[in-house]
Amino acid sequence: MTRLLVAGALHPTGEALLERLKTQGVDVIYVTDPAPTAYLPYLPQADALVLRTQPLTAEMIATAPDLKIVSRHGVGYDAVDVNALSARGIGLAIVGDVNSISVAEQAMMMMLAGAKQALEAHFATRGSEGFDWNWRNLLRAREVYNKRLLIIGYGRIGRRLAKMADGFGMHISAYDPYLSQMGAWPEGTAQEVTDLSAALAEADFISVHIPAAKGALLDRAAFAQMKRGVVICNTARGGVVDEAALLAALKDGTVAAAGLDVFQSEPPALDNPLFSNPRVILSPHIGGLSNEAAERMACACVENALNFITGRINPALIVNHEAINGS
Repeated sequence: MTRLLVAGALHPTGEALLERLKTQGVDVIYVTDPAPTAYLPYLPQADALVLRTQPLTAEMIATAPDLKIVSRHGVGYDAVDVNALSARGIGLAIVGDVNSISVAEQAMMMMLAGAKQALEAHFATRGSEGFDWNWRNLLRAREVYNKRLLIIGYGRIGRRLAKMADGFGMHISAYDPYLSQMGAWPEGTAQEVTDLSAALAEADFISVHIPAAKGALLDRAAFAQMKRGVVICNTARGGVVDEAALLAALKDGTVAAAGLDVFQSEPPALDNPLFSNPRVILSPHIGGLSNEAAERMACACVENALNFITGRINPALIVNHEAINGS
């Protein structure tokens, strides 16, 4: 009997799937408590682990002698020690393309809100300190039509965003050194750029869609290269955009507006100075968590775990496929 540990609450459709699995001989342990360590007491008995946002360190992995697969409820795995899994021959699965639509829509929404200065307009209309109807005459709202959009990271999400932005009549370019080096630039609406500095200087809007890395890609030096009045959107990972540098760029007018779905520290501190800026649109890392995307992820991550056990999983969904095959 396969012992499946699910760490974190799933969409109701995923919960229904778990109930069906119980009738099919799968021993399901469902831990809905989101605390980072709530699932640990059950880990030593697990053959398969479905993991939401909790960390999984080498020390935790060492407590699970029977573990064969870790299936992420998403596509990121920053908090998982992949090397420790690979050393044990334990697979790490991701859900594939289940949330790119949702994230791309979030990015498009934030760019539009930034262009139209939606928060300032909101507070001018019904602010706690009274109406400021004359705000409309400042002409702070701008159009996205005929503007230049730079997409940093041209994977599934970046490509979907390009299609959406094309519908708004934007001029779209994309920077993705990995695709450029592979010589496999996909057909689509975005023009390939290889000089990031030059691209930053020309962009009216910048949307970030790359994995987390050491150090910020958009730091003070990068902001210094941007044209005045740019709109920045980050729905990728916290730390890709230096928050202190972004705050300085907002203050000096380099950045006209910003949309942040992710933060350097999550959840962010309540005294984060970006929170008090009416030109910053914020959301609590929900880009990939629309109702529809959550439903797809819940089913996919459970199915990935069981498909790995039975040898039926798509190898493209295994992050450490080469390492575990060579073990």
